[in-house]
Amino acid sequence: MQDQTEGRGQSGLSPAIRRPIADVLAALLTLTTICWALSVPRYLGLGFYPQQFFAAVLALVLPIAFLELPARRFSSRTVVPWYDVILALIAFASVSWIAVGYPQFVLQIFAKPATVWIPGIVIILLILECLRRSTGWTLVLIICTFLLYALFGDVLPGRLQGRTQNWQMLAGYMTLDSNGILGLPMSVAATVVVAFILFGTLLGITGGSNFFTDAAMLGMGRFRGGSMKIAVLASGLFGSISGSAVANVVGTGVVTIPMIKRDGYPGHKAAAIEAVASTGGQLMPPVMGASAFLMAEFLAIPYSDIVAAALVPAILYYVALFIQADLDAARMGIRPVPKSEIPAGRTVVRGLHFILAFVVLIWLLFWQGFQPERAALWSAVVLIVTSLAIGYRGSRPALRTIFGSLSRCGHSVVEIILISAASGLVIGVLNVTGLSFNLTYLLVQIGGNSAFILLALSAIVCIILGMGLPTLGVYVLLAALVAPALIKVGIDPIAAHLYVLYFGMMSMITPPIAIAAFAAASLAKAPAMATGWSAMKFGWVAYIIPLLFVFSPTLLLQGEPLEIGLAVTTAVVGVWLVSIGLAGYFAGHLTSWVRVLFALAGLLALIPSGAFPQAFVTDVIGVACGFLLMAWQLISRRPATAKDTVQS
Repeated sequence: MQDQTEGRGQSGLSPAIRRPIADVLAALLTLTTICWALSVPRYLGLGFYPQQFFAAVLALVLPIAFLELPARRFSSRTVVPWYDVILALIAFASVSWIAVGYPQFVLQIFAKPATVWIPGIVIILLILECLRRSTGWTLVLIICTFLLYALFGDVLPGRLQGRTQNWQMLAGYMTLDSNGILGLPMSVAATVVVAFILFGTLLGITGGSNFFTDAAMLGMGRFRGGSMKIAVLASGLFGSISGSAVANVVGTGVVTIPMIKRDGYPGHKAAAIEAVASTGGQLMPPVMGASAFLMAEFLAIPYSDIVAAALVPAILYYVALFIQADLDAARMGIRPVPKSEIPAGRTVVRGLHFILAFVVLIWLLFWQGFQPERAALWSAVVLIVTSLAIGYRGSRPALRTIFGSLSRCGHSVVEIILISAASGLVIGVLNVTGLSFNLTYLLVQIGGNSAFILLALSAIVCIILGMGLPTLGVYVLLAALVAPALIKVGIDPIAAHLYVLYFGMMSMITPPIAIAAFAAASLAKAPAMATGWSAMKFGWVAYIIPLLFVFSPTLLLQGEPLEIGLAVTTAVVGVWLVSIGLAGYFAGHLTSWVRVLFALAGLLALIPSGAFPQAFVTDVIGVACGFLLMAWQLISRRPATAKDTVQS
């Protein structure tokens, strides 16, 4: 077991000093991003490079990380050791120096490289150390591998051979260039992500999270398997605005997993459905684990296009989860949630004002064309006003608590900003070495210009590279390494980026390193591998849907309205039929061969029109066979036994 008392007996900052300093830095971080999003410097007549703002944000994040994160992960400490205090000061000074002197340093990178590479190396090392403390060694080792490739890539043979880089110039480039640390991922994290995390933080302190949980319980608790459906709905809602599947598991799983187990589900199933629901939140608009905003920047298209394209696949994901939860409950005889635990309808009605904030958010984003960060901030203002005026469960948030959300938001975004800064290192290496082009060429060459082979190979690569990484880190890595190869063989760019995101996120529930499933298993005190395999079964649709929308963009809402409507309808029926086959229940327990027939009919119905010329025929055959199987089961089981008549 790791040392649980790191820092005890050492000189340093006591909690009474450390906490206020960290809180002030976190609040300043949030206020800085708010000011930038609202163009306050422009109104004051001040002009700054965007990179100066990004550097200012990083100058606040790094000290917070050293003050809050112990050198040994998962350990606790009573005081901040003296060496962490020194590292925090060095981090603040070095990045602030870059922020203040950025206009001059950009001009000196070639004339006086020493003025840049010395702070550059310091900043890179400090970022990697903070990242190690926050996320562990996996992402750090990946980034170090890329940096080593930049320095020694010329010794590799074949298509992977890279252009070697001078280490001084490389350090300066990574620190100052818009393709490095202060590049696109940092731009998204320091503006859009902070604004949405602030919105989510305010939802928590104003009672919005309780409202959505109560609404889920009121809506689903009366039905069989209500506890599992509550978990699916609550985790989906929370996960859609969070930036981590694991954080979503921990945040909602502490409530939902015991509730599911209490209803009679095995621990590994309770953990599995929570892990799958939490992972799906990273694929659900509007935030998609912050990847939606970065995807829009990568593809240079409106954010609304990304949300529209991602909507139907995400809905199908949760439709499959709901159906399986219902059928599993029927098969196992699980009763609805006791009425005494379901909140009163009038209590939930009093919280409907929380929905107004989301209505404003959607209106500003899609009808008024606001930038995402501005839309989120104005929605947060609406949320504060309505909460102060109406409240929830008989209480209203105190003004002190609302102001405290600034520091809470700042603490919450530290990990995401660290990942974004580190992701800039990967993008920088890809740009200066030519690795992106080389890897794209290699993947296409191995795939033999066959889209199907390349998709299968890319899915495996995505799952392997995504293991153990947070959502934003997964997407940046895969968007840079794998998506270009898919686009090269003619796949629609949006479909290619969503494809790598889906399979990257499936690493969260795919053994052997199913980090979200294992986190849920620890909460449920269930076997980790059993939870992982069960999670794969619950999340089966996420392994199939990406293949479908790659070959037919109708599932991404691209095409004629009639064709889109038909594709979505048959896809829902297909998801239903396959879920019946996997659950082994429809109006009664199914034999093995009937389950196979249901699954085959569902797979035929899932194929969207436009995938190939005869796709409409397979849809008709699949839907017709599926409904015939349903009718046969209903007729043959009309004199149902008491065992199979579980009322929903």
